[in-house]
Amino acid sequence: VTRMDTLLLQLVAPLQSWGVQSLYGDRDSALEPSKSGVTGLLCAALGRGRDMPVADLASLRMAVRVDREGRLSADFHKAEPLDRNLKPAPGSKVTIGQRRYLADAAFLVALEGERLVLQEVHAALKHPVYMLYLGRKAFPPSAPVYLEDGLFMDAGIQQVLSAYPPVASSAPERRRVVIEDPNGEMMINDQPISFAERQFAPRRVHIDYWVFPKEV
Repeated sequence: VTRMDTLLLQLVAPLQSWGVQSLYGDRDSALEPSKSGVTGLLCAALGRGRDMPVADLASLRMAVRVDREGRLSADFHKAEPLDRNLKPAPGSKVTIGQRRYLADAAFLVALEGERLVLQEVHAALKHPVYMLYLGRKAFPPSAPVYLEDGLFMDAGIQQVLSAYPPVASSAPERRRVVIEDPNGEMMINDQPISFAERQFAPRRVHIDYWVFPKEV
């Protein structure tokens, strides 16, 4: 039996947004980080452009422990192309929509897979090539994504997520956990294939609730 290793990263910020579908001017956000969004974050740390392959990162099994549920909010947006004089461009169309985001959320993300890939990612998160942001360029993390003690050898997702301390103060005893599982009851279209062509495939996840010891 092949033993897998697990890498942890924390995603904590005043604002985050993890879209898994968009319709016209509307931009949604899931209630936890999407796999496409996390993979994009890893690409930024590694310095990979949109046209570079992502298969090694996409092959990592992902799970999310929600240490603080965020508040889902929305902003109204109106966008219109402008000419050089900051006036509406002739014949331009106005785009109206909603931009949804999570406020005050905190997540512990676990990535399970091949050791060499996780070691490369762990080192890149410590010294990222490009700036890291949580779903949108306007949403930088308020705590380092990199966790110095976040790489675990010969330990799987469930073992690591169940033992690691909370990444948010006042984390509840009962926490939501979303685990990638081929037999999971929920399907999400956020498995990245190509960022250059914006191609994604569906994946299945299992949603569970774990009870942790009360924080002293």
